[in-house]
Amino acid sequence: MFTNIFILFLVALAKGQSAADAFSTAEPLLLPSETDSFLGATQCPSVNPKLNYRPVIGILTHPGDGASGRIQNSTDASYIAASYVKFVEAAGARVIPLIYNEPSEILSDKLNLVDGVIFTGGSAKSGLYFEVAESIFKIILRKNEAGDTFPLLAICLGFELVTMMVSEHTQFSPLQQDKDVLEKFNARNQASTLQFAKNSDINGTVFQRFPPCLLKRLSTECLVVQNHMVYVSTVQASKYPVTAVQWHPEKNAFEWGLSMTPHSEAAIQVTQHVANFFVGQARKSMNRPPAQKVLENLIYNHSPTYSGKAGRGFDEVYIFT
Repeated sequence: MFTNIFILFLVALAKGQSAADAFSTAEPLLLPSETDSFLGATQCPSVNPKLNYRPVIGILTHPGDGASGRIQNSTDASYIAASYVKFVEAAGARVIPLIYNEPSEILSDKLNLVDGVIFTGGSAKSGLYFEVAESIFKIILRKNEAGDTFPLLAICLGFELVTMMVSEHTQFSPLQQDKDVLEKFNARNQASTLQFAKNSDINGTVFQRFPPCLLKRLSTECLVVQNHMVYVSTVQASKYPVTAVQWHPEKNAFEWGLSMTPHSEAAIQVTQHVANFFVGQARKSMNRPPAQKVLENLIYNHSPTYSGKAGRGFDEVYIFT
């Protein structure tokens, strides 16, 4: 509106009119709601009934307090770094914490309330934590095989867990997973590029909606943070909506403790595109749980703890005991 006034003013002066004459002879400016053309625009297009516009993501907690016991030294404690929660929220979803050591029936009920799952970074690769992660992974596959879209995003440790789960067998059995499938590689607190395999097809992957300019910058600029001892960048299941990344898409926008974490505009766009891709998959879920049950289990029922002074790279953590 102001642009139109400014242009009208310049045109009037070019014709030799005074500013007062220009405004006195100009047609009145109308608000959009006062024009006939606006009336047709009040009818917004109907939403797609096949999409879930209130997606909820389950995030599996990790043993400990995220600060080597400096905040909560209980052996029963588990945590979620708040950056994962913010990552999900930035893409328009809410979070329910999946507390790994709570009773199995409670975990099962929570999995019926969510539309996708995140396995976070960390270090636990055995015991109850691994068993619970594997049981959730089985459920994720079964839900997808039954025809519902139920995505998994596995980050860092989550990447390693999924690799271990599928390395020995395609059908789950009592066989021991081959933990030696993970080869050590020192990439702690480092920013890096991402190099795509030759002739990679990114259709249907986390990179599909990246603009070409950002994809190019990914291969030439250090836009992702690595903080691990195993190094394969990114994998995508061929049959399921399962994406695993060894790098940390959530840190660029929401973590400040690691000195090498990139915070450039392009790096933030990487965070946003990954979050949008994952939550976009979750919106395809056919799950419609009772709203009150969701509210009762949301992470908003808990408060984050500032851990920037005591932790190892996390600014905030949700701790569960």
